[in-house]
Amino acid sequence: MTRETTSRTTCCVVGGGPAGMILGLLLARAGVEVTVVEKHGDFLRDFRGDTVHTSTLTLLDELGLWPRFAQLPYRGLTKATIRLDSGDVDFADMGRLNAPHPMVAMVPQWHLLDMLATAAEEEPTFTLRMRTEVTGAVRDDAGRVTGVRLADRAEDGSLGPESLLAADLVVACDGRDSRLRAESGLPLRRYQVPLDVEWFRVPRRDGDPEGGLGRVGRGRFMVFLDRGEYYQCALIIGKGTDARLRSGTVQGLRDLVAGMNPWMAGRLDAIGSWDDVKLLSVTLDRLERWSAPGLLCIGDAAHAMSPVGGVGINLAIQDAVAAGRALAGPLRTGDAESVARAARSVQRRRTFPTLVTQTLQDLAHRRVVAPLLESEAVPDQADTEVPFPIRLIERFPVLQWIPARLVGVGALPEHAPDFARRAPMPVRGAEPVVSPRA
Repeated sequence: MTRETTSRTTCCVVGGGPAGMILGLLLARAGVEVTVVEKHGDFLRDFRGDTVHTSTLTLLDELGLWPRFAQLPYRGLTKATIRLDSGDVDFADMGRLNAPHPMVAMVPQWHLLDMLATAAEEEPTFTLRMRTEVTGAVRDDAGRVTGVRLADRAEDGSLGPESLLAADLVVACDGRDSRLRAESGLPLRRYQVPLDVEWFRVPRRDGDPEGGLGRVGRGRFMVFLDRGEYYQCALIIGKGTDARLRSGTVQGLRDLVAGMNPWMAGRLDAIGSWDDVKLLSVTLDRLERWSAPGLLCIGDAAHAMSPVGGVGINLAIQDAVAAGRALAGPLRTGDAESVARAARSVQRRRTFPTLVTQTLQDLAHRRVVAPLLESEAVPDQADTEVPFPIRLIERFPVLQWIPARLVGVGALPEHAPDFARRAPMPVRGAEPVVSPRA
């Protein structure tokens, strides 16, 4: 049974991912009372997006967090290479970017989130509630969102009694499956998507390619992200074909990967069973309106991105920075109309980079990925035709800065507002903290 309201905050941020933690940190540094609600008891989940892009590294500098980030076990990727049947082509060179940290840092997301949570908890107006699930929005008689219903999640997954958290604004940062987005009724535009992704790990050996490696050939497309001791591997498959793939033995997957990449053949027993292979069901969509009275959606809750380019986290963090800048003042004053105008302004600012990114991803789906997947089903297929963008960059290497810019920086990078900037902050201990935060 729902109890009476037991707590209140100025801003409730739903979802403790990168966007939610950045927004919570920014608002707390502005002196806004903010509560971040995360349904899990820790940040330790596998195959989350682990790429921290150039623009985000610059943001961490501006927030004074670079010394702490530098202590995390990251691996900097400065180049992306496409391996064709005919040879290798350097596709993106981060070294061509004019930035303090021209790279994409591969770091387990739980390290990043724990670092952000630790920094935010140093602010007196910040509260993080772990193992707390939002079961729905609370609305007044006019339909305005005035808070959320909460339930603590036990270790066995069961939910306890509900309570209420009242808030002047609720920000949905809870991803593409956002409960609040689904409840809101906000109109959603969906793109057709031809692909899904199978994620798994394979050991990396001395002498293996470094950085990011794409493999295009024989009607297949794979991506290998260099994590030092292992590769985080992505096998692109046709949309909805996961069940057919898993109907066979995992040896079939090993053989497929070895057929494309003979240099990996001796280590694929590391894929022990289908339990080691995680499906990402790819979606590409965008809310036509990101806000309703009392509610704002950002990140994947506003625009689910394809894994093409690995830019989803980068875009979500930039949304959070824009939201923090716009909302801090109105939330401090508590004027509902000013808060509503600020929430709407976030969409106006972030629509352009979202449209650019999704348009390019949709183009890549239709012009690159779909033809590759279709050619795999053609009997006696000759060597896969090299996609035009790769052929163009192979001929004119100077163009490598374009994908580097789009992936590393984005169409509209956001910078930390003045109120959130700090001098480099002291490191807390020599080793990163990864223990559960419940």
